[in-house]
Amino acid sequence: MGARHIGARHTGAFDGLGALVTGGASGIGLATARMLAAEGARVAVLDRAAPEEVPEVTSEAASEGQGLVYVRADIGDDASVVAGVGEAVAALGGLDVLVNNAGIGAQGGIEDNGDDEWHRVLDINVVGLVRVTRAALPALRASAHASVVNIGSIAATAGLPQRALYSATKGAVLSLTRAMAADLLPEGIRVNAVNPGTADTPWVSRLLERADDPAAEYAALAARQPHGRLVGADEIAAAVVHLASPAAASTTGTALAVDGGMDGLRLRKES
Repeated sequence: MGARHIGARHTGAFDGLGALVTGGASGIGLATARMLAAEGARVAVLDRAAPEEVPEVTSEAASEGQGLVYVRADIGDDASVVAGVGEAVAALGGLDVLVNNAGIGAQGGIEDNGDDEWHRVLDINVVGLVRVTRAALPALRASAHASVVNIGSIAATAGLPQRALYSATKGAVLSLTRAMAADLLPEGIRVNAVNPGTADTPWVSRLLERADDPAAEYAALAARQPHGRLVGADEIAAAVVHLASPAAASTTGTALAVDGGMDGLRLRKES
């Protein structure tokens, strides 16, 4: 494991707080890590993939607000998670915010994936979230502003075609968020979720590349969201930062949709 410099620290709403973002090497996770840092947090990202073109930085420099900490760990392996979270907490000098963003996708209907794939995706998307939170709880309990934000999906609340396995995992994340919020509220730890719509991220870009007609598939994904476009990673990050902020101290057990209205709106089509 090693720490790497990703961005610079600025003073803001999270000044003095430490945050850990899983799956923070790209996409929504990286956008969230950067936004938390811009608001003043000391931020560590935990990912099994290393961000490219990132110079080395010591954990001591990161804890002094000179950059983000990168920790390599696999959320599918408990020992790796325990070691990685421990390294991150030590580098940050404590932990106030945990963002459970890491996860993997899956395509197909109920018949299209075998038991091994179901176990693999559930293990990463659901049990992986549990592993990280479990390892982080001792540090979170020591915080006066403890907050956990889980990244869910529109797939948790809307039936999407060819997403049976993925939807099952994100439905579990939504239910788990509410159960965690109930269990941890007496300890002063808030737990919320953000449910993004289809987002403009590297993962979606890879799906588009495999489509028979990438342009047509992109148009279809954009059109199914009422505002007519994919959701930006920074828009999702802004929702995460809001829920994680001490300013949202009375918000817990909530799922915030960032989906262009897909979950709640039923717009009339123009004739």
